[in-house]
Amino acid sequence: MAPIEWFKATLGERGRIVLPARLRKRLGLHQGDLVLLSLDANGDVRLVSAREVARRSSGLYAHLAPGRSLVDELIAERHAEAERDNAG
Repeated sequence: MAPIEWFKATLGERGRIVLPARLRKRLGLHQGDLVLLSLDANGDVRLVSAREVARRSSGLYAHLAPGRSLVDELIAERHAEAERDNAG
């Protein structure tokens, strides 16, 4: 298991924390990015970017429709609906 890397931040006005630049760079975070915080039973806080959560979740349910692309099917359905709307 990789060693934990620690970063120092100070709690500011209204409970705001400024993430150190080195941490933001390591996480690929930019101004306006959405981050998610979780609190475990030990009181430890974990921060992860919403982009990373989406990346990790990609394909999570692929086993429910093997050999099919549900995204492609949805796009085809939407195109068919748009054609019906334009025709009628």
